[in-house]
Amino acid sequence: MLEVSNIETFYGDSQALFGLSLNVEEGQVVTLIGRNGMGKTTTINSIMGIVPHRNGEIRYQKELISGLPSFKISSKGIGLVPEGRQIFPNLTVRENLVATAANMSNKKDPWDLEKVLTFFPGLNARLDNLGGQLSGGEQQMLAIGRALMVNPSLLILDEATEGLAPLIRKEIWSRLEMLKNEGQSILLIDKNLDALIRLTDRHFIIEKGRIVWSGSSQELEADPTLKTRYLGV
Repeated sequence: MLEVSNIETFYGDSQALFGLSLNVEEGQVVTLIGRNGMGKTTTINSIMGIVPHRNGEIRYQKELISGLPSFKISSKGIGLVPEGRQIFPNLTVRENLVATAANMSNKKDPWDLEKVLTFFPGLNARLDNLGGQLSGGEQQMLAIGRALMVNPSLLILDEATEGLAPLIRKEIWSRLEMLKNEGQSILLIDKNLDALIRLTDRHFIIEKGRIVWSGSSQELEADPTLKTRYLGV
């Protein structure tokens, strides 16, 4: 579904990604993990065209998307939950959800307002509240709901549960498991390794802008040296 091949990304003259490659197959949940500052968000931004990469290529459903502007990449059926949520603080919950709603992937049973509110019932009572009035957990649910409203074939979450209370984190992981069981393809960044191992099919570890290891949850769990060497666990 998503194939990132040998991309190099720069901020001015400073290189952030060095020949990075990863892939997500249809129906898989895949993680990109590593310590802070290693290039995880830069990878996501490169995929989405927010930070253009100079070399290598990115294909989505076999179509070359390298060099396309972000809105065209999104229109191919990729939904992004960005780091920091980035909901619209001056729009209501309802307006945040419907503002960019579309059936990008032509799903037979598409996500709509009613379906998102069933998925995240805590948002029901907050429909007329401004996004800036929500708690961090509510904002994250809203950000995920907003991404689902474009009906993506691939859902990307950058720091899915960062800074959230334990009960909210548990709810988010539960909802992601539901999406996985429905066949939703997901690329996920998070630091909660135990939850990732339970949920994920494949992991890519990034170190200083390079993929240094990839493998299954079973392989990651079986090798404690990976956690201490690359993840700071």
